[in-house]
Amino acid sequence: MEKSLTREEMRELDRKAIAEYKIPGIILMENAGRNVAEEVLKMVEGSQQTKVAILCGKGNNGGDGFVVARHLHNCLIPVNVFLVAKISDILKDRDGGTNLQILLHMKIAVREVLDTAEVSHVLQELSDYDIIVDALFGTGLSGEVREPFKSLIKGVNNLNKDVVSVDIPSGLDCNEGTVLGGAIEARKTVTFAVSKRGFYLADGPTHTGEIVVTNIGIPREIIP
Repeated sequence: MEKSLTREEMRELDRKAIAEYKIPGIILMENAGRNVAEEVLKMVEGSQQTKVAILCGKGNNGGDGFVVARHLHNCLIPVNVFLVAKISDILKDRDGGTNLQILLHMKIAVREVLDTAEVSHVLQELSDYDIIVDALFGTGLSGEVREPFKSLIKGVNNLNKDVVSVDIPSGLDCNEGTVLGGAIEARKTVTFAVSKRGFYLADGPTHTGEIVVTNIGIPREIIP
């Protein structure tokens, strides 16, 4: 097993970086999103006709997704954001709200997906995309995935697209590697600072795909 951390260990790592080393959370989010965008660009292979959909939830993982969208847009990649939350709620958040506000100013399409009925329409649209970025849930998820996320995750898996997960495949338990009612089956997982324990246990290996560990600026002195 590669060096890996639990959700609690990763949370403490983030806390130390922000509270003790005074690294603003929005800087870590920027680095995370930019690094994921770079991995997506490797899959585009120079074609600016590749369409990318970003699926975002309401937490920091979704905030990372907003950053991914901005960087891909700046590289002339057609990108749309599907947000499983209300825009007005996200704008109240500090870091994620700031990055969503930037997208809105840039006129990047952000579509709200608020119920299961809407999911079927979204899945039809997603069939026209080449790459899907999964930024729905992060490592903090420990309970069962609920609707409309559950239907969306199942539908995305059935599309058989190239899916890139941000930090962890949404719906996969960070500690145990079990599926929490439904989990993204990624072709590539771009994870931050250190790999996660659940990647190597139970269902983890069948959901993570290629694992890319990327540096987002957390001081190496505090990484176990």
